[in-house]
Amino acid sequence: MAKKARSVHTCTECGYSSPKWLGRCPECGSWGSMEEHTQATGSVAHAATLGAVSKGLAPTSPAQAITSIKASAATTLSTGIAELDRVLGKGIVPGSVVLLAGEPGVGKSTLLLEVAARWTEQQDSAGKNRVALYVTAEESAGQVRLRAERTNALKDTLFLASENNLDVVFGHVEALKPSLIIVDSVQTMSAVGVEGVAGGVAQSRAVTAALTTLAKNTNIPILLVGHVTKDGNVAGPRVLEHLVDVVLNFEGDRHSSLRMLRGIKNRFGATDEVGCFEQQHDGIKEVEDPSGLFLSHRETTPDGTAVTVAMDGVRPIVAEVQSLVVPTESKNPRRAVTGLDPTRVPMVLAVLAARAGKKTHDKEVYVATVGGMKVGEPATDLAIALATASALSRTPLPKKTVVLGEVGLAGEIRRVPNVQRRLQEAKRLGYTTAIVPKCSVTMAGMKVVEVETLTDALRILS
Repeated sequence: MAKKARSVHTCTECGYSSPKWLGRCPECGSWGSMEEHTQATGSVAHAATLGAVSKGLAPTSPAQAITSIKASAATTLSTGIAELDRVLGKGIVPGSVVLLAGEPGVGKSTLLLEVAARWTEQQDSAGKNRVALYVTAEESAGQVRLRAERTNALKDTLFLASENNLDVVFGHVEALKPSLIIVDSVQTMSAVGVEGVAGGVAQSRAVTAALTTLAKNTNIPILLVGHVTKDGNVAGPRVLEHLVDVVLNFEGDRHSSLRMLRGIKNRFGATDEVGCFEQQHDGIKEVEDPSGLFLSHRETTPDGTAVTVAMDGVRPIVAEVQSLVVPTESKNPRRAVTGLDPTRVPMVLAVLAARAGKKTHDKEVYVATVGGMKVGEPATDLAIALATASALSRTPLPKKTVVLGEVGLAGEIRRVPNVQRRLQEAKRLGYTTAIVPKCSVTMAGMKVVEVETLTDALRILS
């Protein structure tokens, strides 16, 4: 006798299955992620499997040899914003779905409204301006209109729809036939016939799956805005990131105008590219040369200052590290760190004291980067050490000098990756001298000084 179907509870985050409902998934630790599904068992499942195998399904199109597929199917289209094209991989692919996530107020909606405006300024193959549809489910049409006036994004072929019903959005797409669709946001859209509230696991998954199918069937690229949790992850089930083609993270400090766009997933390009933007009163603008934001432009270099080149993905950015040393009578001198790894700065100070005799046990030390830049890589160790030694001796480093290197506990200066690219960026900004680890690197028009130990590097200050 055939057995009846039974209920199985599956975690929407990791796929863990359990015969009974659990409040917390024992595999990934997510709360409220177990959903009930019906699963055929015994001879019922066996019969269904045999029927599917024996009958088969007629393919909608025959399989093709990979060599016969035209490469033009993956042609990219420019969004009109070079920094966004850089992160996407030369542009957006027709029929792709891009999920843009970020904290509230970081500027996601402003950026995508600028993308829609730039998109409509370009012409299609028929010589007409492209049509873009901006769907807002969080704001009214009047609010978006006011933002468009402020950012100069009023275009005749940019259409706005304030809807949160997915079926109505599909009606707009059929009527307008746009070449770009922006949905703000996917967590506020709802699909008819799907249980749950907007933003829930079932609704978010159904909306994203429907929009992905729409993009693939119509060859229209779709940009989705996604909310994030307090941990910085994309809100909703993990399946959202698997359904879409590209996942981008738009991040920035509330106290800084700088915004960074990073790729988390990209089926069409690398995920180590970074786009730089600046939040201004009239919208978000591209920053083609971010190194200028992190440098203090002055004629003379004061003591306690060292310039280094950090790598953000594959992009070299020149950064300035400053150190201030203040005498104190406290038994526990303060170590304040801003924009750098707070665990590496005390280590570098300890190496300075043990290997070079530059003691700071009776002094407070404040180390920070300029312009709100955050650097976490060990390549800035030598800049921290030389800036602190410069502050102690009240002797500035030579002009137009950059320093690179990781400091080991034995006082040795270790190699860092991408030295050639770092020096090219420094040379482009006018720096003429570089202090680097021993790595046999040369750069035309720049004096490269190789050092093996921290003591060798400190001789430059003497």
